[in-house]
Amino acid sequence: MMEALYRRYGDSRSINSIGKRVRYFRKKYAWVFVVGAAKFFGRMLDILISLAVLIPAIPLFIMVAAAIKLTDGGPVLFSQTRVGKWGREFQFIKFRSMVINAEALKDTMLGQSHHQDSITFKMKKDPRITWIGRIIRKSSIDELPQIWNVLKGDMSIVGPRPPLPKEVARYTLSDRRRLDVKPGLTCIWQVSGRGDIPFSQQVKLDAEYVESQSLWVDLKILLKTIPAVLFGRGAY
Repeated sequence: MMEALYRRYGDSRSINSIGKRVRYFRKKYAWVFVVGAAKFFGRMLDILISLAVLIPAIPLFIMVAAAIKLTDGGPVLFSQTRVGKWGREFQFIKFRSMVINAEALKDTMLGQSHHQDSITFKMKKDPRITWIGRIIRKSSIDELPQIWNVLKGDMSIVGPRPPLPKEVARYTLSDRRRLDVKPGLTCIWQVSGRGDIPFSQQVKLDAEYVESQSLWVDLKILLKTIPAVLFGRGAY
């Protein structure tokens, strides 16, 4: 057999070169398969969890929508452009928890943010929030319509929260690390204090998630999300 290989490919160096190529392609496609399988199962998990939450929550959606509409007659949902994986923009939706002209009012309130010298705006006792808004924000019910974003593939169940384009425009190169994965409904800093976590710490925690992302990590964050929602720490 060796003689046949020598006759076909030449000396032993050529055979060694072929062996290295075979090993390279074997490792390459094994890695492609593993990554592809992880993405597939992650996507399936997103869809299954979204449907498991969405269907039983339909009566709750109807009640919340009615309460928002009866409060001021404005739209039930709030849509906003956010930045997703690798900078791709998408329309992010949630139940409207603020007055109709909340975005215009925000420009006059930037100095009142408790995230001082920060890219993000967070304000305790924000006067723009309606009475029903305080309830649904404290319980994170306002975020439930984002299940639609998950089903569309714009977001995942677990991942860094999607930022605004004007926030991303102020990011440093290291800050952009958080855009390497799909944004999510919940993340590490969401279960660690939410609005109480300053932006710099949010970025650090998101980077840690990106570097350690796995199905097991996602499941642990999901389990921690339950008490975080129940106690509402850092939810304004």
